[in-house]
Amino acid sequence: MNRSRYLGALAALALAAGGVTAQGLAAQGATVDGAIDPIAPVHEIPASVDTSLVNETKGSWFVELESEPASAGTDSKTLTAERQEFRAAAKDADVDYSVRRTFHTLFNGYSIDMDSAQLGKLQRTEGVKAIYPMTQIEMPETVPGNEPDMATALGMTGADIAQNELGLTGEGVKVAVMDTGIDIDHPDLGGPGFPNSRVVAGYDLVGDDYNEASSDADRRVPHPDAVPDDCQGHGTHVAGIVGANGEGRADGITGVAPGVTFGAYRVFGCEGSTSADIMIAAMERALADDMDVLNMSIGSSYSWPSYPTATASNLLVDRGMVVVASIGNSGASGLYSAGAPGLGEKVIGVASFDNTHVTASSVVANPSGTAVPYLGLGDVADPPTEGTTDPLVDAGTVCPSVDIPLEADVAGKTALIARGSCSFEEKYSTAHAAGATAVVIYNSSPGLFSGGGVVDRDIPGIGIPQAEGKALVAELAAGTEVTLTWSAGEVSTPSPTGGLISSFSSYGLSPDLALKPDIGAPGGNINSTLPLEQGGHGVNSGTSMASPHVAGAVALLLEAQPRLRASQVRSMLQNSADPAAWSGAPAAGYLDNAHRQGAGMLDIPGVVQAGASVRPAKLSLGESTKTGTITRSVTVRNTTKKTVTYTVSHAPALATYGNTFAPSFADTYADVSFSSESVKLKPGKSEVIRVTVTAPEATDADQLIYGGYVVVTAGDGTKYSVPYAGYAGDYQAIDPITPVMSGGEVVADLPSVGSITTCTEFINLDCIDPQGDYELKPEGAAYSLGTVNGLPDIPYTLVHFQHQVETLQVTVLDAETRRPVDRRGAFAVDVTGVERNETAGGLTAYAWDGSYTTLRGVTKSVPDGDYVLSLKALKADGDTWNPKHWETWTSPTITIDRP
Repeated sequence: MNRSRYLGALAALALAAGGVTAQGLAAQGATVDGAIDPIAPVHEIPASVDTSLVNETKGSWFVELESEPASAGTDSKTLTAERQEFRAAAKDADVDYSVRRTFHTLFNGYSIDMDSAQLGKLQRTEGVKAIYPMTQIEMPETVPGNEPDMATALGMTGADIAQNELGLTGEGVKVAVMDTGIDIDHPDLGGPGFPNSRVVAGYDLVGDDYNEASSDADRRVPHPDAVPDDCQGHGTHVAGIVGANGEGRADGITGVAPGVTFGAYRVFGCEGSTSADIMIAAMERALADDMDVLNMSIGSSYSWPSYPTATASNLLVDRGMVVVASIGNSGASGLYSAGAPGLGEKVIGVASFDNTHVTASSVVANPSGTAVPYLGLGDVADPPTEGTTDPLVDAGTVCPSVDIPLEADVAGKTALIARGSCSFEEKYSTAHAAGATAVVIYNSSPGLFSGGGVVDRDIPGIGIPQAEGKALVAELAAGTEVTLTWSAGEVSTPSPTGGLISSFSSYGLSPDLALKPDIGAPGGNINSTLPLEQGGHGVNSGTSMASPHVAGAVALLLEAQPRLRASQVRSMLQNSADPAAWSGAPAAGYLDNAHRQGAGMLDIPGVVQAGASVRPAKLSLGESTKTGTITRSVTVRNTTKKTVTYTVSHAPALATYGNTFAPSFADTYADVSFSSESVKLKPGKSEVIRVTVTAPEATDADQLIYGGYVVVTAGDGTKYSVPYAGYAGDYQAIDPITPVMSGGEVVADLPSVGSITTCTEFINLDCIDPQGDYELKPEGAAYSLGTVNGLPDIPYTLVHFQHQVETLQVTVLDAETRRPVDRRGAFAVDVTGVERNETAGGLTAYAWDGSYTTLRGVTKSVPDGDYVLSLKALKADGDTWNPKHWETWTSPTITIDRP
């Protein structure tokens, strides 16, 4: 076992840019020279993490009924009968709800609006299998730009080789894009008109004005339209990555699979959010239109693989459709932040890597005439777009705080300064005070950077790459007078984070410890199509942009091998993917977390031309609680026409330690051995290899997630890999319900009983306003169950979920005896598949209206008196029969005193 060196993302690594952390290395473009100093793992949330209280209460729910949906084989008569029986039973139980949508094809049940005070009743209603919180999905932001082409992104995955050398375009494959629609007039996408030669099917499920997050109730009502035109831009951008075909046009974009046809399923209005039930409705339409591939560059983070959008996606795969979904953009929110539907067991969940090149402004160096790319420093005003600077002078490193003075007189000159040893602000302000008329800082490592924390002092300030900076220094040392000519020009330049996992890309694992994400693709700084009204083309970043790269790759693969089953595709993609270096320090020799990048970067020619398969294509090892040793088997198959010898080896990846919201990193690796390290296989033959993994040592407090890759190498050097990941220790030792902490201090002592004090948006008793405020009542309080100042005068149970919860129950107890008020059960809340909170300060409120429901589904109201609420949470992947797997909390005394 390797010695553990902690590489914490939030601990200070005093590197060149003045206090850069490991988490910020990739963003700053820094590299690590030599060993990283050992530091302690992060178990508490540091003060630097935002713990402001945010109300994340839901007011809508999925209700799942007992039978499997129609696509899983249940007949329509049975499904109709179940819905009728449920409606009658809910009416008899006096459940107060309103139906949003009814489902039967991919999900059997309803989406409803209902406050949390009804959860106990609803769960005990006859025919109810499970209840899930309804998620709102925010529309991803589109960032306009002027990237010259998509060539660098296509080159990262080998899509250019697949098109130009293998002759693949995706012709004959139908790709559904569930998004904001597609600009039906865009020439790169077959326009004008709908349907056209490229956008052959689709539907607008919501209309322009729809916004699920709007405080205007009318805007939360969908108004469908037959034409799925895009007024926002995100869907057009996604579709262009999948398969734009602008070949031959001067400003055209070519996507991964320019021969596909599209189905456009619009689930967003022109702005705002959509909801998970509309996503399922769109899936059902894509199924009815017989799409081959579905791309969903949307999803709900922090959720479960059992969430309805994920299980509906699994059924699509069973019906022959390959489903690809972004894993989420919540990397800043830490571990277990991946989302549904990308968490689906049979879904291809996609992480994002940054593009190898970015577009930057440029300045011309004289007399060489070289175009030098640059980014502005901090808040310094943009440089002019014309004119020439005063002559440059090499000022050195310039850090007076550490006794590194200016090395030249910069008065009336442009100061050329080396990055390192102190902050950008110190360098810029020192040069300004000495009379410099402009400041140019060159990087201490390859690539561009954007220097933060710089205050504008009315002189230009820019950052340029290392190579260009050293070239200018050499010219000055040779006695050449150098100036810079400002321009409005732009150049494509290598990105220091190119080919590394994007900082926003969500972490796994899935809360049931399944390995997610599955694979990665370019998603940072991607140029693609935009609606013509928005300029026709532009740059966007997100796992939203990574997912369509994979969807396009699937189309190319299906064209090359049309007999492939949908269930086979993901494994083939994973085997040929290429694991990437750790984004925190790419030069340090570490592979990035398997639960951040999955199998690694998509390799399209590799999968199309693969000569072997390794199944299963990923290993989810679960928790190691006793011996720490886990054995799995993989089957290596030779798919060539020659006898091949394959060697088997292990490539470890970095581990992460909790805290959930602030993970740290470590080169703590599992020991991995094989029943055979070499196999010789004739054409078409296979052999089973046992893989024995001994988890690294860790305490339960470490919350260690480890992983790596089983690598199978053919005689010609081609590598096929299988990512694995596991949890070292007792997973149920994680306390999912905690106070809100910051820097070791309690910010909000949750759980607690509370009273609502402000709210602008309710669904019955539940405040769904993120700014809705509650007053904590740690000593208990009296409630009338009426209204006071227009607000409900009822108790709320306020909870912060540090981790996902399998089942949440709240039971009503007599305050004196501490026993349930009814021997047949007294449930106030009973809900399944609870997400962890999105933020370190997130809270969820559950209303109690004075009623409870028995195990037999009978609802009663308590008389006036004193009560306590007993909260029980079944920990993720826990056993219901094991009391150690339940977290419990009992409220202070609540007095019910009706007028």
